[in-house]
Amino acid sequence: MANSPGSKKRARQIERRTEVNKSRKTRIRTYLRKVEEAIAGGDQAVAKDALKAAQPELMRGVTKGLYHKNTVARKMSRLSGRVKAMGA
Repeated sequence: MANSPGSKKRARQIERRTEVNKSRKTRIRTYLRKVEEAIAGGDQAVAKDALKAAQPELMRGVTKGLYHKNTVARKMSRLSGRVKAMGA
């Protein structure tokens, strides 16, 4: 348990940041799920649109410190490859 005033303040800040980060992660997962569903649905045009909408959200996750940039780059690469393969 936090005892000093500084550690109590940090605990309060962490609680607030946790809530914000949770909502951001949930939002990003929603965009990723839309891409996955579009890929599973088999419609390349819908999948491309969903991927285009998901890209800025993922990159925002990097700038906000939720994800490492290489993790997001890997996710984007794999998803775009799967969308591209739908046309072939």
